[in-house]
Amino acid sequence: MSLRNGRHQLSIPGPSVIPDRVLNAMHRQMPNIYEGALADLADSVIADLPGVARTSGHAFIGICNGHGAWEMALSNTLSRGDRVLVLESGRFAVGWGEYARRLGIEVEVLNAPPRRGVSPAAVEARLREDSEHAIRAVLVVQVDTASSVWNDIAAIRRAIDAAGHPALYMVDCIASMGCVPFEMDAWGVDVTVGGAQKGLMVPPGIAFNWANQKALAAHREAGLRTAYWDWTPRMGEGEVYLRFAGTAPIPHLYGLREALDMIAEEGLENIWHRHAVLARAVRAAVAAWSAPGGLEFVIVDPEARADSVTTLYTNGVDASRLRRICEDEAGLTLGIGLGEQFSGKAFRIGHMGHLNPPMALGTLGTIEAALAAMAAPMTASGVAAASRVIAGEMAAGMVPELAKAGE
Repeated sequence: MSLRNGRHQLSIPGPSVIPDRVLNAMHRQMPNIYEGALADLADSVIADLPGVARTSGHAFIGICNGHGAWEMALSNTLSRGDRVLVLESGRFAVGWGEYARRLGIEVEVLNAPPRRGVSPAAVEARLREDSEHAIRAVLVVQVDTASSVWNDIAAIRRAIDAAGHPALYMVDCIASMGCVPFEMDAWGVDVTVGGAQKGLMVPPGIAFNWANQKALAAHREAGLRTAYWDWTPRMGEGEVYLRFAGTAPIPHLYGLREALDMIAEEGLENIWHRHAVLARAVRAAVAAWSAPGGLEFVIVDPEARADSVTTLYTNGVDASRLRRICEDEAGLTLGIGLGEQFSGKAFRIGHMGHLNPPMALGTLGTIEAALAAMAAPMTASGVAAASRVIAGEMAAGMVPELAKAGE
């Protein structure tokens, strides 16, 4: 008999858990799609989106997933025959490069060291070699959802500047926006790509570009602009039909409005801190579980482990069986290992978006119970280790009255 009856727990790295407030906001009849309340809603959302990316640049919403936002960014800034440098650190920057290749762009891949993040020194060295500035753009992800690596976006910007290279700097923040610190303007990012379904807590179906003035200048000369993705008609204030190249994604806009309100209420810095604490708890659990013939981190550099997702090699543990036990017997869904490197050899824990200690500890406790049921090797209790991390944060944050009562 299964124990899974009750509220299902989704712990994949996107789509993340959608808050009830967002779901309720989306549940409505259709309005006038040309003017009035919907135009005001679109104006308010587009006006507030730059704050999430920490930019004074312009935000664009595409009716698509993150892959569509990749294409929107490429087609609005580049031309056929241009060359881009893709900074590989897992699956998704390479995937973005494949989209570029299919658009007629020449793609060069610079690989990160195995199981580590992008090397800024290697980026600087390669760009110094490009004395003719043939490379028109540098593409990188802040967090790779497959490998769970975190890349130092500010350090890569410094490397580009040290090389004196004028390439556009494009960053995929699909798995990091609203989860970890990102400063588009302060870090000199020209184009940012994001998605709704992870840290921004909205169901899949819309994705984003943020563009600064350098990117908008490149846009004016771009030869790959298409009727649907073109940024120019999407910039007209109040022209709601043009902003979405047709009918707007109405329920998603209402959901995004609610999600942005929730982000403003909690505060972006507080959200980053919450993610950092819960990520430390997850990593403490994995470190406690790690044992020969058992689980281990995919990313070996502790400084390069993401605060939104953790990928674990399973070694002697059957990853597919572990996931099936968690889902079929306990009602917990974990992320699969993506790509040839990880398929059947790894699983992923998503810790992003609408998440708190009961949800995180419930996920970790269920994984630990499944490992015990499989007689998998574990060095110590991961739940106990994670609880200590959260207890420390609770103790630091308790109001004086509660702290005194606990003495």
